[in-house]
Amino acid sequence: MHIVSLGCARNDVDTEELAGRLESGGFLLVDEPDQAEAIVVNTCGFIESAKKDSIDTLLAASDLKGHGPTRRVVAVGCLAERYGRDLADSLPEADAVLGFDDYADIGALLRRIMAGERLEPHTPSDRRLLLPISPVARQEAASGIVIPGVSVPDGPDLPEGVAPASGPRVVRRRLGGGPSAAVKIASGCDRRCAFCAIPSFRGSFVSRPVEAVVDEVRWLVDRGVREAFLVSENTSSYGKDLGERDALQRLLAELNRVDGLDWIRVSYLQPAEVRSGLIETMCGLDKVVPYFDLSFQHASPGVLRRMRRFGDPESFLELLASIRELRPDAGVRSNVIVGFPGETDADVAILEDFVTQARLDALGVFAYSDEEGTEAAGLPGHVDADAIAERYERMSDLAVALVDQRAEERLGQRVRVLVESVEDGVTLGRAEHQGPEVDGTTSVPGAVLAVGDMVWGRVVANDGVDLIAREEASA
Repeated sequence: MHIVSLGCARNDVDTEELAGRLESGGFLLVDEPDQAEAIVVNTCGFIESAKKDSIDTLLAASDLKGHGPTRRVVAVGCLAERYGRDLADSLPEADAVLGFDDYADIGALLRRIMAGERLEPHTPSDRRLLLPISPVARQEAASGIVIPGVSVPDGPDLPEGVAPASGPRVVRRRLGGGPSAAVKIASGCDRRCAFCAIPSFRGSFVSRPVEAVVDEVRWLVDRGVREAFLVSENTSSYGKDLGERDALQRLLAELNRVDGLDWIRVSYLQPAEVRSGLIETMCGLDKVVPYFDLSFQHASPGVLRRMRRFGDPESFLELLASIRELRPDAGVRSNVIVGFPGETDADVAILEDFVTQARLDALGVFAYSDEEGTEAAGLPGHVDADAIAERYERMSDLAVALVDQRAEERLGQRVRVLVESVEDGVTLGRAEHQGPEVDGTTSVPGAVLAVGDMVWGRVVANDGVDLIAREEASA
């Protein structure tokens, strides 16, 4: 069988959980879809473009049926969890649509599907209702439900190579084999951003215990991982259900002591939740890279209030200044939405002025679109589609210019690079300020290196957001 993973790094962790469960259940994983009797597509259901990509992937996989060994195509993941029966009815090409609750029995269910049985499609529900409202009451309750990437399976120890043999664990089978691995430290979200449907199908916020995360990272390091990329829907909330205010700082300190681990990267921080103690910890621990993934979404106070978020240009710039005071070389990435209901030209001007001052290393720009079940879909003052398109194009062009300018500011800077590929004599990796896949790369021409090596270099040029460095001796 073959598994396709779409969407974010959190989904990639879920995919490796599914792979671990299936392999421990006796299934043979293959690298290419046209070699597989069954193709499992871990879908994304975040925004319209992601939904389309998921459906196109399911259709492409279904096209393989009858032209080789492929006999079954199964949809799992966020799109399947969010739409369930509606997805099954609109996409009969998929042989099954399974929700998160099916993950624990995925091996047995897939055997039934392979035998020709038509399973009842998943019935969606609001997963926020599965756990108590009070965060501190959730840990015990969470043991009774399936939370991808967080649930601890019962049963016997697992085969070598599939997951840690004992102790707190999530079943996991590494698929990529590179030097960086995403590690899910929590799942779900308690925020009620007006534009976002994720909490309804991912559920309320649940942290993994510090010890469980550390054990998994040690297991990954034993398999060649040098960078732990900590992911969740809202990392800055980590620990609030553990009854420990500074749990994220303790987690980072514990990971900093893991032998063989070189980099710890933190993602998905909410600006309004980032306290000075967290900044000091992230900037002070030697293995935590100076990388801040801050979800600003906008800068106009009026738009942010309608989004059910907090902040303004002054507080955001003060946050960035406090980071750069400790680590002038820190990398910062963010995302913004243009065209939110009620947004005016003046609001866009505020946003443009903010991102110009913010000196961001990476900036994703999204055009607002209604999402079913969100508050924003029912708000008055929807912006005309042509105006949204114009604002999106203008902001995207500005983002490209600004991140290119920020890359130019790094000329002459000394950077440490994690090598991720060596092909045709080209050594390609990432510097500390560059997150996996989305923040650009750093090449080191002429260096004789292998995947997983760490090398120091001096930035001598840039090609847009991508850097070119000359190898230097270690510090």
